[in-house]
Amino acid sequence: MPTVKLQQLQYVVELVRQDLNVSATAQKLYTSQPGISKQIRLLEDELGVEIFARRGKRLTQITPVGEIIVGIAEDIRRQVGNVKRVADDHRDERTGLLSIATTHTQARYALPPVVRKFRAAYPDVALRMHQGSPAQLAELAADGEADFVIATEGLDLFKDLIMLPCYRWYRDVVVPQGHPLETLAASRQLTLADVAAEPIVTYVFGFTGRSVLDQAFKAAGLQPNVTFTATDTDVIKTYVRMGFGVGIIAAMAFDPAVDPSLRTIDASHLFAPSTTHIGFRRGTFLRRFMYAFIEWFAPHLDRRTVDQAIASPSAAARGKLFADVPLPVR
Repeated sequence: MPTVKLQQLQYVVELVRQDLNVSATAQKLYTSQPGISKQIRLLEDELGVEIFARRGKRLTQITPVGEIIVGIAEDIRRQVGNVKRVADDHRDERTGLLSIATTHTQARYALPPVVRKFRAAYPDVALRMHQGSPAQLAELAADGEADFVIATEGLDLFKDLIMLPCYRWYRDVVVPQGHPLETLAASRQLTLADVAAEPIVTYVFGFTGRSVLDQAFKAAGLQPNVTFTATDTDVIKTYVRMGFGVGIIAAMAFDPAVDPSLRTIDASHLFAPSTTHIGFRRGTFLRRFMYAFIEWFAPHLDRRTVDQAIASPSAAARGKLFADVPLPVR
């Protein structure tokens, strides 16, 4: 029976993640290039198959049987991580590391109360926050660098994750004090045409529900004049203050005490609400403090409900589980 070392499987998985670049893999794993090449050859000799095709000494692609082996190696790596989680949870449930990947808006406006509560309850659990685009968040989750992903856009990127709906949120139009739209809104509801007539400052496509904006204008046959985009809501508000245009932001991202020179106008009738989700990899062993974090972020996601979602055989089945659940609104 072939003898396969866990370290060899780790090298295989990381090589694939580094696009078969042995140098980058060695740097990532703090080892040498010859050491990685030797272990991969030993593994292939032990199994009697080639995992990687080569041109000279360079790896060029994964072989068909290699694709299967890589998939199994990734599963083994995840399960080894779960073994450690189980041991950690039973040895000391109040220590550990929780890594979260999310966008700026979630990190800045939605998560602080949850993080404050979590830190008070679990002071010895280290928190690590990663920020990025949905594609970057998906990569962090796939690489095992993040325990949780919190996202609104790009849910198709997270098909390999169990994604749970947390809350719905709406948008506001934000303008400098005294702007004509502020006066107009005092007399009647804004229309999409009113907003489209102004230069618009908003999120980069793919961030914080931006696709909903584009869909609304397209459905109304309007071409918005988007003059400035950013991934950071605070940057958007800064440029609205500078007169670059009217902003369209998540309603939760406005604080009169922090933004005294700006005014917000309700835009919930103009744009459909968005839903923020929290997700984690299939097969993840959730420690007790992880269940607590999820429930504090989304109170309807208690442990029993999360376990039901994990047991659901598909995303469609999970959708039915939450079909009649009234989500919080922020």
